[in-house]
Amino acid sequence: MTAHPMLPLQPWMTDPATRAVMAALAPGGPPRFVGGCVRDALCGFPRVGDIDIATPVPPDRVLELLAAAAIRVIPTGIAHGTVTAVVGTRSFEITTLRRDVRTYGRHADVAFTDDWREDAARRDFTINAMSMSEAGELFDYFGGREDLAAGRVRFVGDAATRIREDVLRLLRFFRFHAYYGKGAPDPSALAAAGAAAHLTPGLSGERVWAELARILAAADPAAVLKLMEDAGVLVHVLPARLDDGGRGIARLGALVAVEAAEGLVQTPDPVRRLAAVLDSDPGAAEATAERLRLSRDARVRLGRLAVAGTSVAVDTSPANARRAIYRDGAERFRDCVLLSWAAERVAGRDAHSARDAAVAYGALLEVARIFVPPVFPLSGADAAAAGLSPGPAMGVALRAVEDWWLARDFRPGRDELLARLRAEIAKC
Repeated sequence: MTAHPMLPLQPWMTDPATRAVMAALAPGGPPRFVGGCVRDALCGFPRVGDIDIATPVPPDRVLELLAAAAIRVIPTGIAHGTVTAVVGTRSFEITTLRRDVRTYGRHADVAFTDDWREDAARRDFTINAMSMSEAGELFDYFGGREDLAAGRVRFVGDAATRIREDVLRLLRFFRFHAYYGKGAPDPSALAAAGAAAHLTPGLSGERVWAELARILAAADPAAVLKLMEDAGVLVHVLPARLDDGGRGIARLGALVAVEAAEGLVQTPDPVRRLAAVLDSDPGAAEATAERLRLSRDARVRLGRLAVAGTSVAVDTSPANARRAIYRDGAERFRDCVLLSWAAERVAGRDAHSARDAAVAYGALLEVARIFVPPVFPLSGADAAAAGLSPGPAMGVALRAVEDWWLARDFRPGRDELLARLRAEIAKC
């Protein structure tokens, strides 16, 4: 075991809610922070997501200690030693130290223990197997600190064994490499992932999408997807036909670049990035959405973007852009502009053309930012007042007037539109 360095106290460690939970657990033996919050503290991140705590105290005793401190507790996974403590708006997942007795898929039979190293040995990666005391003392049994500094995502123990215990770890390896890896991945981990890739279809679509969405939201998702493709993993994760010749992954890389140019990297959109990878075929989008068990909204959006996402020509006029926004909404138009711009970059234009495309697509995105589509000034009541009865003919007449209004870039006012409506009625 390495020495126990002291980390500076983090704001989340000294937060009153955190202090209250740690103090409540202390009578059963000193608890420690574990997992991602420790890893991210080592990275110097001022904020962390989940705060996970481990304790040598059995689950029933944990419930008693929290109740004695008047802390609300939810027995979220008490059969496996996990409860959730709630203080104000903060939640803390608290788990009793465990060792695996038997593993099968996503589940395991566990026995509780008071051995911190034994608990750390059952975790997936060395960078996730560290723990830290309330005072900031770091406990690192498997070299996680050195791996984190080196940008190396390494399994605890034998990689193939850890993946067999839980196949989802295969995708988690690529996800953690996307965020914490530097340079080439750990060769034994990559080889084990490739060898077990055929097992990924047995994972639920929801869990696959949860990991893939995080990969797609990374700073350089194209590099990680290329790594997955070369290892023979991606074909099992996304069995639908990807864009031929690697253009889809190249387009994803270009999309990330144009998102950065437009200041959108702080809010990465996994569905838009997934659409960049897929072949422009409704079948590919439908099969992918089904495999990943996407929500209805995400499924519809992916289908539209995979088919029409690159349909915005570089010479699209502002007037045509406004019409598209009126018809389909600013969000969809913006997505299509970004995907079309990415496709243009992949096309390999010369430097002059690339600059022109950047200016043109940037201008179209500006239209999407500032244009507020007006409401069509006429309604069925106007058509009825002009002598039309409700029915198909009324709808046809109103649509014809609306098209005439759109073709004139929304300029005609209500009086002109009423006159046009009367002219349309006269044709009937």
